[in-house]
Amino acid sequence: MLLDEIKDYLRITGNDEDTILENTILRGRTHLEGLTGTTLDFESEGLAKSLLFDYCRYAYNNASEYFEENFAGAILRLQLQSAVMELENQN
Repeated sequence: MLLDEIKDYLRITGNDEDTILENTILRGRTHLEGLTGTTLDFESEGLAKSLLFDYCRYAYNNASEYFEENFAGAILRLQLQSAVMELENQN
């Protein structure tokens, strides 16, 4: 489950912050899908999932305003990957 994986990534052991983390995950998914203009697969290992984990790390530490700046290269790669996959699906 994505919540458990992100809790492990952030080294959170208790359940007290589950609601906060679930909302953070939802915001991260929405943010990344907004940046790419497409639905992303966050369950499979890959760039989308990695960026979601990093978004959650930044948001959890009250630094989400720095996420796009610090991950601009990876976000661009994700945008390009998404565009290529959409083109392949159209053909």
